[in-house]
Formats: sequence, C-alpha cells, structure tokens
Amino acid sequence: MPSAMAAGRPSPRARLVVPVLAFCGMVVAVMQTLVVPLLPHVPALTGASPGAAGWLVTITLLTGAVFTPVLGRVGDMYGKRRVLLASLGVLTLGSVLCAVSSDIGVLIAGRGLQGAALAVIPLGISIIRDELPAERVLPSIALMSSTLGIGAAIGLPVAAVVMENFDWHTMFWASAALGLLDLLLVLRIVPESPVRSPGRFDLPGTLGLTGCLVGLLLAITRGADWGWGSARTLGLLGASVAVGLLWGRYELRTRSPMVDLRVSARPAVLLTNVAALLIGFAFYANSLVTGQMVQEPTSTGYGIGASIVVSGLCLLPGGLAMVALSPVSARISAAYGPRTALALASVVMAAGYAVRFFTSHSLWMIVAGATVVSSGTAIAYSALPALVMRAVPVGETAAANGLNTLMRSVGQACCSAVVAAVLAHLTFTAGGRTAPTLHAYLLVFLIAGAAALAALAATLFLPSDRPRERGAQDGTVTVSASETAARESA
Repeated sequence: MPSAMAAGRPSPRARLVVPVLAFCGMVVAVMQTLVVPLLPHVPALTGASPGAAGWLVTITLLTGAVFTPVLGRVGDMYGKRRVLLASLGVLTLGSVLCAVSSDIGVLIAGRGLQGAALAVIPLGISIIRDELPAERVLPSIALMSSTLGIGAAIGLPVAAVVMENFDWHTMFWASAALGLLDLLLVLRIVPESPVRSPGRFDLPGTLGLTGCLVGLLLAITRGADWGWGSARTLGLLGASVAVGLLWGRYELRTRSPMVDLRVSARPAVLLTNVAALLIGFAFYANSLVTGQMVQEPTSTGYGIGASIVVSGLCLLPGGLAMVALSPVSARISAAYGPRTALALASVVMAAGYAVRFFTSHSLWMIVAGATVVSSGTAIAYSALPALVMRAVPVGETAAANGLNTLMRSVGQACCSAVVAAVLAHLTFTAGGRTAPTLHAYLLVFLIAGAAALAALAATLFLPSDRPRERGAQDGTVTVSASETAARESA
C-alpha cells in the first residue's frame, strides 16, 4: 500500500525526508571533487608519483560508474533505504581510511569507497517517487538531482579553504563526520519504500557491466598518460567493446537482467541517456577549466594570477544558482514538460560558453559565464530524472536513474580526457613556465558549447510532452494505472 506521505498525510517527520535526502546527495557530490585542489600537492605529501596521485580521481570515477547502476538495481529489488544506508556507510568508511593515512595505496582505496556512494542520488530520487504525494514529486526530484552539481560546485572552494588553513587530513575527517550524520538522519527520518522489483539478482550481468565500464573508463581517463595509440589503451578499448557485446547478448536473454536493454532502447530512455552524457560533458568542462584559468599568472597575457581559494570561489555563485533554480526547473517541467526544460537548459549552457568565449580576460565575466553554465546545468539535472521516470516502470526507477547518472559520469570522464589533451598540446612559454595558450581554453569552450547543442538536438528528438505525461499545470505528476497497481500490490 502507498505510504502516508504518498496518500497526502505527511507527518512532521515526513516533511524532513526530502531535505535529508538532498543533504545526503550533496555530501556525496562534494566527495567527488574534494581532492581536486589537493592533487598538485599529493606527490610531496605522500611520496607518490604524479601518475599515482591521479588515481585519487580516477578510482572514484570507476567505482561510481560501476556501483551506481548496480546498487540502484539492488535497491529496487531488496529495499532502497537499506541500500542507501549501506552506501553511506561505505562513504564514511572510505573517509576514515583517507583521514588516518598518508599512504597512497590506502588513500586510493578510501577514495574508491567514497566513489561507490554516488548511488545515493538515484536511490534518493527513487525513494522520493515512491513516498511523496504526486504534487511534490517534481520539485523534490529536481532538488535531489541537482545536488550532483551543487555539491561539486561547493566542494572545490571548501576544499581549497581547508587546504590553505588546516592539515589536509582535516577535510577527510569532516567528510567522515558528515557521512555519519547522514547515516543517523536516514535512520531517523527516511522510511523504507514498499515498492519492490521482482526477480533474482543478475550476477553475470553485473560482472559483465563492471568489466565493460572499467575497461572503457580506464582507457578514457588514462589514455593521455599511456598514449592514445598504445597497446594498453587500444587493448582496453577493444576488450571493453567485446565484453559489452557479450554482456548485451546475455542481458537480452536473461529473465531478470541487470539492465533492461529493451526498456533502455526505447527512444524516450535512450535519447535521455545520450543527452545526460552530453550534459555531463558540458557541465564538467566548466568545473575543470575555471579554476585553472584564473590561477594562470598574468605573464600569460590572459591569466588573473588568483589564489587557489579565489579560483574555488569563482564556482560558488554557480552552486548557489543551482540551488535557486532547481524548483524553477520543476515548475517549467510541470507547466511545459521535462523535454522543454531540458531543451531550455541546453540552450542556456551553450549561451554560457558563448559568454566565456568572448569575455575570458575579466574575472567578473569569467564568473558570470561560469554561473550561466551552472544555471543551465541545474535545469538539465532537474529535468533528466523526470524524463527517465515517465518512461520506465515504477519498479525500475532506481536502476534507470542509476544508469542515467552513470551516463553523466561517462560524459565527465570523456570531458576530462578531452580537456587534458587540448590544454597539454596547445601551450607556450610565459614567465619561464609552460602554460596553455588562451586559444586552448577557447577551444575547450567551443567543444563544451557544441556538446550542449548536441544535447539540444538529442532532446528535440525525444517524444513530445503530451498533457497526459506532463500532469496538471500545478506541477502534479500523472501516475499510470500500471504504476498504481504496482504500488498497491507492494
């Protein structure tokens, strides 16, 4: 039966479910960017090589990509709150490991555990769909989905401040404390969803997906260091394709697949995931180059020479804009449909990169352009889960949103590789050091803007927002008869 919340009788405690889930999502998202300001200093602090230090970012991407769809499926089958608690426990354990050690191996292991907690966001979206009354679903999932960008924007300046004023282990102790707080809040506030997806857990499908993703993402993220034409990179790409084909064939034949490829191949789902990949690419370019660009010395002719703290603060207005715009995106989706909201978001992101392309000499205009891109990201990240949820059965919400979150991560990985390649190959000598040219940064803005426009093209091919799919103008979400039956039978 539907919960009291879904029946329209929320208790005072029930009103805290969305804030608690959003806080969990924000903490998890902060973990993804926490070490970025630390990376240049890791070799001196730990005695590790720069290549080994890079794994502090790579490992979170790999574990996040693998565990997000897997734990989403496990949550659909065995209980979303239960898996949410396990994910937060893993995050807390990973934070403690990083806090107590300076050994690069332990740090990489801890960061891997932190990355695995990315599944918190699709699990939270699924709990919201199951538990809240229809009129509260859209604005709540908009906020939950936006935490992925909000946390990333906030994490950079916070980590920079900690780096400048405290021992670097402090930020991991703080993240452990936040993880423990999340655990206590979920235990106290968040109910277990009654909705379950029947079937047996698909272990072969999970292993196949893991092998495919690890091979692909390793080749993308480490290809610049190994050489794009090296045997290692090409071997991983080839193995990833081969495993992916075998995995897809198996998934189409099994009765309880890890990923329902028939559902995922529907235009409404497939094009939404393509758009998610492109939006993830466009969003991450903004985060990657803003701080580096303003830190470039004035001798380059375009650099601001800002400190690491100032460079992190340049992204903070964008994070605040994302908080403010998530409910606006929900209202746009309710009134005109999530397809329209995603199309608008793509245009806004492209416009933000146009601003950045023509105003890269002024700190305030750099901040303005970065904020416009973040504003578009907020609208996009809020619309994507609404598009996914209207196209999949209610029992597959967490798994489907996990796959969509995975596509954003793949987009970010591709962006990281492209940005690294562009900035490494278009350089000149200024003030006795090698630095990227201004044209390198401008090329990144062009590529990211093109990705946003490609996301717009994918969005325009989505099925139209018909009134029965949009819900009423007041923001309600239509629940199909099949979904109602699923809830009642659960």
